[in-house]
Amino acid sequence: MAPSKTPATETMTGAQALVRSLELLGVDVAFGIPGGAILPLFDPLFDAKIRHILCRHEQGAAHAAEGYATATGRVGVCIATSGPGATNLVTGLGDAYMDSVPIVAITGQVGSASIGTDAFQEADIRGITFPITKHNFLVKKAELVPQAVAEAFHIAATGRPGPVLVDVTKDALNGLMEFSWPAPIALPGYRPTVTPHFRQVREAAAMIAQAQRPVILAGGGIVKAGAAPALREVVAKAGLPTVTTLMARGALSDADPLNYGMPGMHGAVAAVGALQRADLLIAVGARFDDRVTGQLSTFAPDAKVIHCDIDPAEIGKNRAADLPIVGDCRLMLEELSKRLDDVTLPDWSGWRAYLDGLRSKYPTWAGDPDDDIIQPQEVIRRISQVAGPEAVFVTGVGQHQMWSAHFVHLEQPRHWLTSGGAGTMGYCVPAAMGAQVGRPDAVVWGIDGDGCFQMTNQELVTCALNGIPIKIAIINNQVLGMVRQWQTLFYGERYSNTDLHTDRIPDFVKLAEAMGCVGLRAEKPDEVDGVIAEAMAISDRPVVVEFVVSKDAMVWPMVAAGASNDDIKIARDLAPKWEEDDL
Repeated sequence: MAPSKTPATETMTGAQALVRSLELLGVDVAFGIPGGAILPLFDPLFDAKIRHILCRHEQGAAHAAEGYATATGRVGVCIATSGPGATNLVTGLGDAYMDSVPIVAITGQVGSASIGTDAFQEADIRGITFPITKHNFLVKKAELVPQAVAEAFHIAATGRPGPVLVDVTKDALNGLMEFSWPAPIALPGYRPTVTPHFRQVREAAAMIAQAQRPVILAGGGIVKAGAAPALREVVAKAGLPTVTTLMARGALSDADPLNYGMPGMHGAVAAVGALQRADLLIAVGARFDDRVTGQLSTFAPDAKVIHCDIDPAEIGKNRAADLPIVGDCRLMLEELSKRLDDVTLPDWSGWRAYLDGLRSKYPTWAGDPDDDIIQPQEVIRRISQVAGPEAVFVTGVGQHQMWSAHFVHLEQPRHWLTSGGAGTMGYCVPAAMGAQVGRPDAVVWGIDGDGCFQMTNQELVTCALNGIPIKIAIINNQVLGMVRQWQTLFYGERYSNTDLHTDRIPDFVKLAEAMGCVGLRAEKPDEVDGVIAEAMAISDRPVVVEFVVSKDAMVWPMVAAGASNDDIKIARDLAPKWEEDDL
C-alpha cells in the first residue's frame, strides 16, 4: 500500500499522524475497542474517513481483521489499548501468523517513562507477540509514527504475509510532530525473494515430463499470492492431478475432474492415495504440515519433491526438496506454464484413472440417512447448494470444519475462510463479521459448532448494531465433537468433560434474539430446507440457525494422529483395500 501523493508537511499529534497514515494507506475499516492508553487515537478517529467497528472483545477484533483480510486480499486492521486489551489480541495474532494472514494490530502503551515500572495496564506486548508476528514496533516518539505504520503495512503485505504489531506509547500519541510521509520503504535485511529462478522452473518442467505419477500439492500460499488462475492454467494444460490443502480450498474449482480433494488427517481417500502413490510432488505454497503428511517418514515414500514457496525457511523444513524454488507462487506457475510448452508430457491417463477409481470407490462419508435425525453433513451440503458458489463460507474448528471442507462446493478462492494452523475455536463468528464488512454485497455463511459458538458469539451484537447481516449455522451436537470422537476411538469411550449442555442451556434461538438477531431452529430432517430458505430471505440483520444433530456423528475418513497416511480409515473399523487398487 502506498499513498497516491506525498502529503504536505503539517503540525499534528502522533495520534492524528497515525490516523492520517492509515488513511493514506487506503484503510477503510478498523475493528477495535478503546481504552486509556489508546484513547488519544480515538479522538481523531472520530472525524476520520475510516469506519471503526466497536467490537465486544479484542479477540473478536483480531479475528474480524483476519476475516476482512482473507476475504478481500487487503491488510486487515485491529486496535486495542494496553495491558489486557493488547493481550486479548494474542490469539488472533497467533492465528494470523500460522495462516499467513496480513493484519496490522495497533495497540496503546503506557507512557514512555512508565515502561518497566508495572504501571497500570502495562504489558510488554512486543515481547509477548515476538514469536507470533512477522515484526513488531514500539514507538516512543510522535515523529516516528508514520514511518512505523508504513513499514508495518509493507511487511504485513509483502513476502509471506502475516501479522505486524505497532505499539505506541501514550506520550507519542499526544506529542506534536511535523507530519511527513516516509520515502519508499527499503528495509535492510528484509528483501523477500519474489521472482523464482527461471532455470529452476525449467528443471521443474523437465522433472514433470519424466514423471509417471505426478501430483500438484496446492497450499494456501496459492490463494495468498493470487495464483489460482495460474494454477488452473497449469493443471488444464498438463492434465496434472491436484490436491488442495484445507487452506487452499477454492484455488481449484471443485467441479474440475482433476481436483481430487483435500488430503490429510481427514482428507479424501483419493487425495491421500494420490500423495502416497505419487512419484513426483509439485508442492506450491504448502508447508508439509503434520495434518497433511501424517507420519512424516512414511509420507509419499516414492516421490521426488519440487517445492516452491516464498518463504525459504519452509523449504526443507519438514520434507527434503529435490528441487527447491524460492519465489512467488503466481510467478512460478506462470513461468511453469510457459516451460511446459517446451517438453513432451507422458500419457498420464492410467494414473488419472486409478485416482478416479479411488474417488468413485471411496467417497467421503456423508452420514447414514435417518428420517428422525439430522445429518450434519447434509445440512452443510444443503447450505452450500442453496447459497451457491458466490457465497463466502467461514467455519469454526472441529468436526463441522472438516465436514465443511468436504461438503461446501467451492469454485473460486477467497470464498473459504477457516483457522488452519492454529485451529482456533471461536474464529467463525468474528471472522464472518470481518468478511461481510469487506464484501458487503456477498452472502456470508458461518458454519460453527456449539462449542466454538459459545466462545465469541458476543460479536453478533456488534453485527446487529452495525448492520452486518451474517448468517451463522450452529451444528449443535451438545458436545465438543472432535474431542469426543477421539475419546470414542482412543480413550475407551470415557467422555471426560466433553458434554457441553442439555435441556437447551443455552437456548440458542433465545440467545440470538437477545443479541438482536433472528433465531431459527431445525430438529428434524424435513425442517432443514425450510430454515435455510428463511435465513436466505433475511438480509437486514444477522441470522442464527441451530441444527440439532446427533452427538455420535463422526468425521470420516480419518488418519490417527502420528499414524501413516497409509493407515487411513473410511469408517471406524474399515480401511481402503489398497492392495486391490494397485496401479
